[in-house]
Amino acid sequence: MTRSKELKTLFLTTVAGCLLMTASTPAQENGADPKLEPVAAVKSVPEKRDDPVPAPTGETGTTRAALDLRRPGVQQADPLSLSLQEAIRMALESNNTIAIVRDDVRINEQRVRGIRGFYDPVFSATPTYNRNSTTGSTATNDFTVNSSLTQQLMTGANYSLFFNNSRTESAFSQAQVSSGAITTGSSAIYSSNYGIRLTQPLLRNLSIDGNRRNLKIARRQLQQSDADFRRQTIDTIALVQRTYWDLVFALRDQQNRQANLELTRENLRLVEARIAAGAAAPLAKAEVETELANREGDLLLATQQVSNIENNLKALILREATGPEWSRSVVPTDRPAIDLAPVAMEDAVKDAMANRYELQRLKLAQDINEIDRKYFKNQTRPQIDLNGAFSLSGFARGGPNDPVTTNFFTSLQDVALLNAINSTRASIPGLDPIPNPQITFPAGPSFLSGGFNRSLANTFRSDAPNYSIGVTISFPIGNRTAKANLATSEIEREQLNARLRSQEQTVIVEVRNAVQALDIARQRILIARRARENAEIQLEGERRLFEAGRSTTFLLFQRENALTNARNSEIRAETDYNKALADLQKATSTTFAANNIDVVSPIDDK
Repeated sequence: MTRSKELKTLFLTTVAGCLLMTASTPAQENGADPKLEPVAAVKSVPEKRDDPVPAPTGETGTTRAALDLRRPGVQQADPLSLSLQEAIRMALESNNTIAIVRDDVRINEQRVRGIRGFYDPVFSATPTYNRNSTTGSTATNDFTVNSSLTQQLMTGANYSLFFNNSRTESAFSQAQVSSGAITTGSSAIYSSNYGIRLTQPLLRNLSIDGNRRNLKIARRQLQQSDADFRRQTIDTIALVQRTYWDLVFALRDQQNRQANLELTRENLRLVEARIAAGAAAPLAKAEVETELANREGDLLLATQQVSNIENNLKALILREATGPEWSRSVVPTDRPAIDLAPVAMEDAVKDAMANRYELQRLKLAQDINEIDRKYFKNQTRPQIDLNGAFSLSGFARGGPNDPVTTNFFTSLQDVALLNAINSTRASIPGLDPIPNPQITFPAGPSFLSGGFNRSLANTFRSDAPNYSIGVTISFPIGNRTAKANLATSEIEREQLNARLRSQEQTVIVEVRNAVQALDIARQRILIARRARENAEIQLEGERRLFEAGRSTTFLLFQRENALTNARNSEIRAETDYNKALADLQKATSTTFAANNIDVVSPIDDK
């Protein structure tokens, strides 16, 4: 064909296409989207049109093997139908990133619990047996049981309840009782003592001390970890939403590529029929074959994109890396929902400033800084502690309350000396031995006899309780450490204020971008719909011209590719709108409310 003939044909084609655009109906209505299913193999499924193209008659001699679009490791027989809400629910239950930050909250809960344990009362008991024996002196056997209950109070005070008991026995005196040197009584002495000791800070550590500071900070850090958990959950939900809509687009793109490929196969049959009839040169077939190969490559790339996005979605909603769901293809059941009503910028900004967890975390950091500032300011004061103690004591001896009879000389040294003197006196005539007379001690008061029970009872009749009260004063000269810590906390407060202002600006930018992106996506949908409708009309007109022999395969392929691109642009605009909506929910932290999700706070401030 000469150049003049080509220009003439192009002119006639354009005129005919314009005439047909006003009379033909669109090939595919906007609301008649096909069901989203992965394509396993390309089959000869003609596109639905109001005026279908008649099939060519006669043998074309063309037999091409269908593309094998089966994906390794994915079974097409048992697809996983999945709505967006189901995908979000699975992510909340199984997403490993959410599980990690959820465990961070649980760890901080236990940290708060551990710090509270500092205020748990502590009971201690110390039973002790002690034997003291020194050559030339009396041996003693002591048995004591000391017990106490101590506790740190939230006022900074600490107290100790104590109960001490002892039994002291002279081994020599016990031997005298056993040998009859002492005719009655017991050498065991019992004593009991119980009371309370209390220390209360009056200046430093009165309003806040190290333990109360740590507990308050741990509570704020628990709230921060809860805010981090909620923020990460929102991020994950937004990522699930974006990936879900990407998969919707990828499957629709795959279907559009398949439909475009089937159009090329049909064109190939028409060209072969024309060649067989002598109406077209054999070279025309090569042009169609080239376009067919290009569209097969496009379909393979679209299939690979489906696999990639599907794997990304599974990684977000599945817990295990080897679960059975990995071998199932995912079929989204939701279609893009479009709300053409504009979003008010002021309302979106207001929601973000009230809900964003990044801002809440920084405000909690300011609370922590204020706790530090109060603590370090308190540490600059001198330490004045009030100390007090009160106790009652009881005393008793073992055995009955009878008179005690004993020799005048009782110790080993005295008896040995007496025996030596009497031995010397015996060698001198006329000297009598010095006697060791017995002495009787009258019975003591009845309330001092009776062992441990009497000792304990005597504590309640004590008319002279023990008590003490005093003050401990200490302060470091200069106290530079506390002053430096206080100055540091003041600087950190200014730094946190700057960080909060910076984060607020970041939030404002994200919200503005999200609202503006949503508005642009809404307009893109309207434009893409018009473009797709016009592309359908143009293709229908071009096909009629081609069937009438008044157009070329090159122009027909251009119209087919234009329609495929227009359809993809429309679904891309629709999915981008839903992704922009998810981004807006994320930017304003309204994801939970928009998706009917209730996250229970684990925080217990008791």
